[in-house]
Amino acid sequence: MQLTQALHGAVARQPLGIATVCGGRRHTFTQFRDRVARLAGALRSLGVSSGDRVGILSLNSDRYVEAYMAVPWADAVINPVNTRWSAAEIACSLDDCDTRVLLVDDHFAPMVADLRARSRSLATLVHLGDNPTPEGMLPYEALIERHAAVTDAGRGGRDLAGVFYTGGTTGFPKGVMLSHEALVFNGVLLASAGVVRPGDIGLHTAPMFHLADHALFNALWLVGGTHVALPAFTPQGMLQALERERITTTVLVPTMIQLMVDHPDAARHDLSTLRSLAYGGSIISEAVLDRAQRLLPQVDFVQAYGMTELGPCATALPAALHSAEGRARDKLRSGGVALPGVAVRVVGPDGCDLPHGEVGEIIVSSPSVMLGYWNRPEETAQALQRVPNTGWMHTGDGGRMDDEGFLYIVDRVKDMIISGGENVHSTEVERAVARHPAVAACAVIGVPDDVWGERVHAVVVLKSGQQATAEEIQQHCGALIGSYKCPKSVEFVAELPLSGAGKVLKRKLRAPYWQGRERRVG
Repeated sequence: MQLTQALHGAVARQPLGIATVCGGRRHTFTQFRDRVARLAGALRSLGVSSGDRVGILSLNSDRYVEAYMAVPWADAVINPVNTRWSAAEIACSLDDCDTRVLLVDDHFAPMVADLRARSRSLATLVHLGDNPTPEGMLPYEALIERHAAVTDAGRGGRDLAGVFYTGGTTGFPKGVMLSHEALVFNGVLLASAGVVRPGDIGLHTAPMFHLADHALFNALWLVGGTHVALPAFTPQGMLQALERERITTTVLVPTMIQLMVDHPDAARHDLSTLRSLAYGGSIISEAVLDRAQRLLPQVDFVQAYGMTELGPCATALPAALHSAEGRARDKLRSGGVALPGVAVRVVGPDGCDLPHGEVGEIIVSSPSVMLGYWNRPEETAQALQRVPNTGWMHTGDGGRMDDEGFLYIVDRVKDMIISGGENVHSTEVERAVARHPAVAACAVIGVPDDVWGERVHAVVVLKSGQQATAEEIQQHCGALIGSYKCPKSVEFVAELPLSGAGKVLKRKLRAPYWQGRERRVG
């Protein structure tokens, strides 16, 4: 398995088919392959050799897709940089895996001077924007034009394909090393789940640095689909792109789905070509899913559960169970069943399987499990604990499995709230809070309490024009969940802090409450 293999196949099958769309630019598969081969030649001329890391700091674009193929074509390894980080955080990640060549677009060009000053590894910067090339950077289009196409290096299998830094929801992220086999296999998994089909036109609006969008990359290449790049997500921009480009499939996080379906102009757009929408990364409330299905009745919704270290997918809840039948069977709350070729278990602290219904840690074995963390052998060994001849990734997620094999993700193990000796899963409380008609979004955390050790605290964003009091939120939850799980305090905010992947940064919500304390619980 190699990432570039699917490109060769697409060129052979449909040389004049459209490979990429970005604004006014469109390239056929033949044009795309030629640009990739020339860019690979340019990278080699810049001193990139076998296994070297090449970074990209950019909003979504067709050039991002080109770089994703050109880097392995040149026998190198890609480092997609988190676009929400500060210059200090970016420089740290570049130095962590010794990234010497960095591709930067117009949006991030003003950060270059700061990056140069902070990074000890950064040597060469390539400008892949449309504005005039800043001083000290090399022009992307001129590099492609000046260099001859080179032969694909054929990097594949267990060769390192990319270093993907985790979202950083719990501290400074680690570089997750994923092989070609892992990334291609995950593309196969998305195809097997029905997310992509031959002839699909896929929309990239989730950030391309994130592995969920890379999974869409790989799946679309496998079926010869078209990649449409939207620089960044906005509800209006996405609605317009869906209609204008006749999009058939996309991958989103629940926050994006909510913002799209709640946009006042959503129903005015022709969204009839959209066939499939995969989502994951965080829990979606049933209320948001209800609104999405009303707006998009023809769409197959597919939920995927996974994480960067898993390449990223492990389980999926198929479209058929996003229905009245699925709700009646109580499967809609689940993360689905293990995808083909993936083994999923729920284990206790001793590593032994727990009985159905009991909550433990989710562990996963599949061809897409990471090779390890970059330069972190101890943490790699801890995460990839070995059972005879098989590597099992210990996810840190708490979950339970029912007697039909459906996995229910109840919380990050580290997000468990222990109040008065009782375990409270924050996601369960969040689902209850989210059902209040005035609530747009929420997060539940544990905060210190002199009596209970921790108390359940809800951070709530209200819908525009709506009002609610803390007492109303608490009474609402009391009708849905046990009293010990109900929020003991409620805080109203304008917005929740999000990672680049759209996940709520709970550590930022917790920080003011736990500052100066040695946290002993939760």
